[in-house]
Amino acid sequence: MYTHLQERYATRPPVTISTLARMKAEQQKIACVTAYDASFAALVDESDADLVLVGDSLGMVIQGHATTVPVTLDDVIYHCKAVSRGLYRPFLMADMPFMTYASPEQALNNAVRLMQEGGAKMVKLEGGASQVEIVEFLANHDIAVCAHLGLKPQSVHKAGGFRVQGRNEAAAEQMMHDAKLLEQAGADVVLLECIPAALGAQITAELHVPVIGIGAGPDTDGQILVLYDLLDITTGRKPRFSRNFMVGVDSPLQALKNYVTAVRDKSYPAPEHCF
Repeated sequence: MYTHLQERYATRPPVTISTLARMKAEQQKIACVTAYDASFAALVDESDADLVLVGDSLGMVIQGHATTVPVTLDDVIYHCKAVSRGLYRPFLMADMPFMTYASPEQALNNAVRLMQEGGAKMVKLEGGASQVEIVEFLANHDIAVCAHLGLKPQSVHKAGGFRVQGRNEAAAEQMMHDAKLLEQAGADVVLLECIPAALGAQITAELHVPVIGIGAGPDTDGQILVLYDLLDITTGRKPRFSRNFMVGVDSPLQALKNYVTAVRDKSYPAPEHCF
């Protein structure tokens, strides 16, 4: 069966790279969320979200680690398999865990595993100009890539903690420079985490590819949140950019729908969620 032909003419055709590019061009906000299992993935699908990330954040919200560093490739593949079974419409992206893309060849081998075994359609990797060679190598092998700038959780020990990035002029200029280099290398999407809202807006305006923000202000092309944060499952103190969408609703599905609506009507993120 030529499944892609059936999907193309479905009432809810699956989101593709072309869909995301068109949404940026037409200034339609892209609603993204993490997911880690088939049951929640099915709810995310029903909420009409556009993109799902199987993030190495699973190390913290699923496995109970203090950082994402202990997460392995096999961990992400396992959760990606489960999530892929619950999705139809959203585009599925998977994180490449710590030290799984230290060389072009290693990155390609592991990206192939995430796609063939996990069902991912795009891989995400952290890093600036130092990752240009990796991104270019993957792009030249027809691997869709999301580049991750700003706060890089895999580098938390080197960075000295979870801190807002790009606050001073030099750091902001470097991030803009890195974003452009990664786009030129073939990145299809850029994700910005924990940066000043003004810088998020500037990078989004300068890049041709979609820019997704998490704590990067309201002017990025889309927003992403950790599922457990928006459903108020995460215990303890939460990041400033998170919002509890369970307030006033009686189901996780309705909370997810409200999140998607809030992203699209630009009511989230509000000023209190920004840096």
